[in-house]
Parts: sequence; C-alpha cells; structure tokens
Amino acid sequence: MTKYSRMIALFFVCVSLLSCESSAGLKPFSSDGCSLFPDSDQLTQMDWCSCCFEHDKAYWRGGTEAERIIADQQLKQCVIDKTNNLTLADVMYEGVRFGGSPYFYTWYRWGYGWGYDRKYQALTLTEQKQADHLFDAYSSSKVELSCTN
Repeated sequence: MTKYSRMIALFFVCVSLLSCESSAGLKPFSSDGCSLFPDSDQLTQMDWCSCCFEHDKAYWRGGTEAERIIADQQLKQCVIDKTNNLTLADVMYEGVRFGGSPYFYTWYRWGYGWGYDRKYQALTLTEQKQADHLFDAYSSSKVELSCTN
C-alpha cells in the first residue's frame, strides 16, 4: 500500500467515524434536575426542581437559538412563580445563558440529546416525532426522577 493509498484510507476511516455520532440520532431522554445547581432550598423548603426538569426537556431536544432563549426565559419565569425570588431566578437564568451553550462539550448543553456537532439546528418533522416518542417512552418507564414536584 502506497503512502497515498494509506492517506486516502485514513481519510475515509476518519470521515466514517465522524459521521457516526451525528447519524446516531437522538439519545433517550434523561434529566438530572438542576445541573450543577441545587434543586431546592433545604432551609425554606422552596423547590424549583420541576422547573429544571421542564428546562431539561427543551435542552435535551435542542433546536434553534431562539428556542433556547425561550426555554431559558421559561425557566426564569417558572422559578419566579415557584419561589417568588427574582434574585434566584436571575442567577439561574444567567447560569443557563452562560453555561448551556451548544458549543460547550458538556452533558447539560443545549441539544444534549444529540451529538456534539448539532449546535443550533431546527428539528425536522421526523426528528420532532422521534423526540416525542422518546419522551413518551421515558414518561411511561417509571424512571425515578431526581425531583418529584
């Protein structure tokens, strides 16, 4: 095998490996509650974890940058509704705006159900149906939630 042939073979192996992650589709839904943040206040018994769970549904699914902004605003409003604590809601909002970028290689990034190469991308109708099916499967699986409210 010549040097040129090895380079071509290596190129095709690399392309095949890189395409594997994006073709795998959407991973099953998972939630860890409020990633890297408390799920509730143990002193006051205020609990905002259900807000994080709903936020995780949007982040897992992913989509456009505008959809992420909406998901982050909904998290903030939910925390305000649950706790009446604007400062807490602002801190959480700023945290997800900064830390939830799809350009970070983290488990809690925007579109974490997809491969890292997806970034901001609208879901096709087929992908929306896949996401709905996977979330329905999660909902009916009796998985122990990190928060129950």
